[in-house]
Amino acid sequence: YTSFDPMLEDLLTDMDKATDHVHFEFFKFEDDKVGRKVGEKLRELAARGLEVRVTYDSAANLTRYKFYRWLRKGGVQVHSFLPVILPFLTSTTNYRNHRKIVVIDGKVGYLGGMNIADRYSKGIRGGVWRDTHARIQGPAAAELQTAFLVDWQYCSRRFVSGDRYFPCVEPCGDSIVQIATSGPMDEWKVTMQGMIRLITQAQRYVYIESPYFIPTEPVMLALKNAALSGVDVRIIIPYYGDKGVLVPLASRSYVEEALIAGVKIYFYGGGYLHSKTLVSDGTVCTVGSTNLDVRSFEQDFEINAFIYDAAVSRKLRDAFLSDMENSTRVTLEQWRKRSTWEKFKESFARLFSPIL
Repeated sequence: YTSFDPMLEDLLTDMDKATDHVHFEFFKFEDDKVGRKVGEKLRELAARGLEVRVTYDSAANLTRYKFYRWLRKGGVQVHSFLPVILPFLTSTTNYRNHRKIVVIDGKVGYLGGMNIADRYSKGIRGGVWRDTHARIQGPAAAELQTAFLVDWQYCSRRFVSGDRYFPCVEPCGDSIVQIATSGPMDEWKVTMQGMIRLITQAQRYVYIESPYFIPTEPVMLALKNAALSGVDVRIIIPYYGDKGVLVPLASRSYVEEALIAGVKIYFYGGGYLHSKTLVSDGTVCTVGSTNLDVRSFEQDFEINAFIYDAAVSRKLRDAFLSDMENSTRVTLEQWRKRSTWEKFKESFARLFSPIL
């Protein structure tokens, strides 16, 4: 999905067909028109006797306690991830559960960059909210289930397992899908390493979309090496953020370094780009919750699907090329003409990169 409304329509349809359980995990689940619509559906399913579980990131939803209380009163089991009481005095505030996961009856799953909120449907600043999400059926849905239930056990201190949550599901397509999770306590930075692998193995092109461009040193090195070796490396990012100024300023501080190596940078102009995708040579791609930034790679709990399929990769490539038509490419010569004040602001914002 490259827009929110078709995803939401299919999601609600799949939820209507649920017979046993529905599991929801979102970084943000807002108390607005879209949030209430989804919330009513969850309450309806709970009233029908289904097991309905919801987890959300505590720090990102501090003001929505009444909304989650409303869900609980409707029979939905709700728990926050890493509860935050006093944001500046809680040691875990900087660790966020940025995952977006839905699992229905252990057979159908959703993941990607979309949260549950009005702006994903209405857009922002007079333009669209451009994002990417995926619906997954088949055995890979069990991997999404595993990711959710591990987080659920951590949040609720309750172990949930059994055949009802992991039914026997036959393959229903030709795509090979690998679900990768990562978090600050993991031994390996799985998602980052997977993306580096896709970048370094590319022979023709690498197309990346991300709302933030604050790469770790290994990721930046991989991008530069690929471009210097002749691979067509293109990255689309937004010039302005969805809110706040530090993150877009910090993102722009990395642009010149990439341009010098031959990486092509585009600023999205069709609204706001929140898509988190990477496609390599039209044969393998990844979509999920992981941004191209330090926070996603080192501090947040993330989830991505790595899809080894030419047809799906071509769809993501075509979506990228379509977004490129709504973007403006910046050259090294143009970029170096920025004012000294602008360069100073970007350098100052970069100091905060590890926590943005």
